[in-house]
Amino acid sequence: MVDCSQYTLFSGGLKGAEAEFGKNAEVWGVQEVNFSFKGHDMERGKDVRVLTEAELKQGDISMEIVSKRMHRTYAEAEKIRRVIQSLFHVVNSGHQVFAVGWIREDGTVKGGTGWAVELAKLFNRPLSVYDQGKNQWFTWKDHEWVTDTPVIQYDTFCGTGTRYLTDEGRRAIRELFERSFGPPPENKV
Repeated sequence: MVDCSQYTLFSGGLKGAEAEFGKNAEVWGVQEVNFSFKGHDMERGKDVRVLTEAELKQGDISMEIVSKRMHRTYAEAEKIRRVIQSLFHVVNSGHQVFAVGWIREDGTVKGGTGWAVELAKLFNRPLSVYDQGKNQWFTWKDHEWVTDTPVIQYDTFCGTGTRYLTDEGRRAIRELFERSFGPPPENKV
């Protein structure tokens, strides 16, 4: 039997996918760390680690580079900068990365979730994305997305994704935990 207390989920605690990853971590007894910053509106306030200005700067990167990697521009670059900086800490802390959102035709992922995905690629992390448009998991392998049924294989992992979580996305997260750790403990069902 897997000792789930030896695993740690790193996330941002926002409504949608991140909160859902956190709820499932709590059900299975997985430790949880949610990175935040001053002014960050979180749904999930469990095990919050507020990043200092110095820590946020560790995740700083030129918005020009972000725009180039993501194949799009950002009108409110300063507004998204803190999110990008905090995502650096989320992805840098976990060995394996799971995201829920929409994979675009160019291989990037829609929204801020896309930056976490690009960081995972840059850091060479095992990476899986549940595409809510296709209702399917995909894993980044050999520079392309391939269909997959991933499991949590490392004791530190990230859970991130869209604020607009569908019922299918919610189910995909729960099934990821079930495949990885077995059925939920009886007292948590």
